[in-house]
Amino acid sequence: MLRCFLQSARDYIVTNNRTQDSIDAVKEIVGIRWKIEQLFREIKQLTGIERCQCRLSRIQRNYTGCALLVWNCLKKNAYATSKTVYELKHGLLDNYMKQQLAKPSIIFS
Repeated sequence: MLRCFLQSARDYIVTNNRTQDSIDAVKEIVGIRWKIEQLFREIKQLTGIERCQCRLSRIQRNYTGCALLVWNCLKKNAYATSKTVYELKHGLLDNYMKQQLAKPSIIFS
C-alpha cells in the first residue's frame, strides 16, 4: 500500500513496502495512479457506464466497450480542439437547444 501526502514544503510517504526508498519512484507511481483515477472518473461522469442495467456478461462487455469508445472519441476531440472533455460533452446540445428555442419543433398550446 502506498500513500503520499503533501503538506506545505514537506513530503510524507506512508507505505508497507519496506524496500521502497526512492521518493522519485513513489511520485512516479502516484502520478500513474492519478491518471488511472482520472480515466475512471471521466468514463463514469461522461458515458454513464455505472448505470448499466445489463445482466448478461456479454452485453455488459459490449456496453463497457461502447462507453470506452465514446470516451476515447471525446478525448481525441478534446485534444484537437484544446477543450476539456467536459466542455465537449456539455456543448454537444448547444446548437440543438438554440435552434429549438428559436423555432420549437413541438408547440404546446
